[in-house]
Amino acid sequence: MSEMAAGGGRAVGIDLGTTYSCVAVWRDDRGEVIPNDQGNRLTPSCVAFTNTERLVGEAAENQAGQNPANTIFEVKRLMGRRFNDDSVQEDIELWPFKVVAGRDDRPMIVVQNKGQSRQFTPEEISAAILTKMKETAEVYLGTTVKNAVITVPVYFSNSQRQATMDAGAIAGLNVMQIINEPTAAAIAYGLEKMPVTNEGRLVLVFDLGGGTFDVSLLNIDPGLDIDMGLFDVKAVAGDTHLGGADFDNEMMKFFLREFIRKHRKTDIRSNMRALRRLRTACERAKRILSSSTETTIEVDSLHDGIDFCSTISRSRFEELNKDLFNKCMEALEKCLQDAKINKSSVHDVVLVGGSTRIPKVQSMLRDFFNGKELCRSINPDEAVAYGAAIHASVLSGETGDGMVGDMLLLDVTPLSLGIEVTTFGMNTIIYGTMDVLIPRNTAIPIKKTKNFSTLYDNQSAVLLKVYEDESSSTKDNNLLGEFELSGIPPAPGGVPRINVTFDIDANGVLNVSAEDKTTGQKNNITITSHSGRLCTEEIERMVLEADRDKGKVNNSQKGKVNNSQKGKAAWKAKRGKK
Repeated sequence: MSEMAAGGGRAVGIDLGTTYSCVAVWRDDRGEVIPNDQGNRLTPSCVAFTNTERLVGEAAENQAGQNPANTIFEVKRLMGRRFNDDSVQEDIELWPFKVVAGRDDRPMIVVQNKGQSRQFTPEEISAAILTKMKETAEVYLGTTVKNAVITVPVYFSNSQRQATMDAGAIAGLNVMQIINEPTAAAIAYGLEKMPVTNEGRLVLVFDLGGGTFDVSLLNIDPGLDIDMGLFDVKAVAGDTHLGGADFDNEMMKFFLREFIRKHRKTDIRSNMRALRRLRTACERAKRILSSSTETTIEVDSLHDGIDFCSTISRSRFEELNKDLFNKCMEALEKCLQDAKINKSSVHDVVLVGGSTRIPKVQSMLRDFFNGKELCRSINPDEAVAYGAAIHASVLSGETGDGMVGDMLLLDVTPLSLGIEVTTFGMNTIIYGTMDVLIPRNTAIPIKKTKNFSTLYDNQSAVLLKVYEDESSSTKDNNLLGEFELSGIPPAPGGVPRINVTFDIDANGVLNVSAEDKTTGQKNNITITSHSGRLCTEEIERMVLEADRDKGKVNNSQKGKVNNSQKGKAAWKAKRGKK
């Protein structure tokens, strides 16, 4: 076993999802998705605070209707974002819990716990979910779990990736690597379900989950001749704010309009308990519509004692969400265009994520690929955790000489990265131009250096602003961070040589450095988040607070260890039936 895994027991893979999370492990030459203390292989990504304890998973979800203001869900949509982001403001309108602006425009979740008001960062709530997954694995495996590979959506920014790593640290995990969700699913597919062949295959992974959407095109070479599997990501596309929760929201807004029209009760929008109960009913209806053409919504005493009952057809559901479905197909086309691949060259289309069960999604994909049969041979809910577990075992050296040998994973950066410069046009000076150092869909890890200079005579310092996104104008792109290089000797503008280096590691985290080649003066910044990133001291404090909260939870739920043993037995019974 490598040093990375030493002292940490088994390494696991964790799919930290918007609506559900999943943990898996590779052992005895096979992958195992681990059931929680209720015997379920998926755990709701839900955290609740009561007057006596903190609840995570099913326990939190089951009391959400009675305690909506203190039950947190979909926290992944807040990770690494600013409070004033448009997407955050849209979500807050429909969430029954309170989110306020904290330091540096950081979103803070407000709850009532033990009779007092407390504020939590999204990282702390995610850490509670990761802790649940960690403990689930420890009970099942009978050993300490310290090392983990955690998955994120392809289009997670640097700040969102670092927020995920911070959440892992708060949960007491050594995050060995962050990998993209569709890449993890491709690993699972490539190992377990891909046809045996000596030739590589182009595999398109269409990953539509509870809150995010990713599409990735990979070349998978099984490596039968070189004893090394190659997973080469050619292009990615997606949306970090598109998934099953958005389909629920559209249906929810539809029924709210109907309730208000029928009963003239506009104040239902401020009834948090009513919103939570209606959301639950809409999610249930969405699932039913995947197998039925019509279903009924019934919520007793929804608001002001009024019972609400209505019907919705599959066609109406599809009409409500047609713009969202079209967004999925636009991203798919963009992915193929970026890879310069014709859709007829794609060998396999793999469906991942619970929302790919929606009939409209499948019919649109079949039509796009001219009637091609879609690959549904891997479990869409579990494939990401399964693939992450395989990668974790490779990183930790636990695979031995079994099915999984060496594996080379070549991922890409989803967005272009560069710095702000001033350029000269026809008799004009153009400020705020994005000079791209690393174009989107560049394989990572990657290191790239480019030469720049000063604008003015005798300029002694330069301010380097680092951006991501695709516009040529920085005002339309996302500012990742900035730093100053000073001590430049006096010289005419354009004479000093300043080398700027972008270095992206395997986690997709960016380091930027600048050096004045004349003096050797250097400065650098690790672009991990915006200025609201958690500092080391904050993480350490949150670890202690999480341990205190966790201890209270464990003391009040000691009997759940036996339930975990039941879950293990249930899993073995299911496996025996296959």
